[in-house]
Amino acid sequence: MCSFGSLIIMQKYKPIFGLYIQSTSGASSIAQKAGVAALGLGYAGGEAISTMVKAFRERRDFLVKSFGELEGVKISEPQGAFYLFIDFSSFYRIEAEGFGKIENSESLCRYFLDNAQVALVPGDAFGDNSCIRISYAASVTTLQDAFERIKKALISLRPAVAV
Repeated sequence: MCSFGSLIIMQKYKPIFGLYIQSTSGASSIAQKAGVAALGLGYAGGEAISTMVKAFRERRDFLVKSFGELEGVKISEPQGAFYLFIDFSSFYRIEAEGFGKIENSESLCRYFLDNAQVALVPGDAFGDNSCIRISYAASVTTLQDAFERIKKALISLRPAVAV
């Protein structure tokens, strides 16, 4: 009985729980200790960290440039994370053939999963339903492939322009 009542409450307040879950997580104590140890590596963490930073910057720059060139997509460059929050809300309220209507970030993520085989995270879990979160903690080759699949899926949502 208690778990059934909890389920009803969670469904009613789903947006609040989603935001709560994302805002209460943090680095574990061992990760914090590893961070302190990394600080001892000197400015910018030494050569190993410098190499990683360069790789993440390259990935970020590729995605920011690529998504920035797509019509109907809004993006801003992150300064410290390895995620992009991309505004795809211009694609909401579109009927996708064989899928149904794209209503929000969650349904657009399902559309991308079904039609592009790319898993993304709905922005409503982070308090912004207009955006979708994409991680660039993958190889440039993987990100290029994912971008091309997303682009193809988005193009199929736009009606042909009459000439």
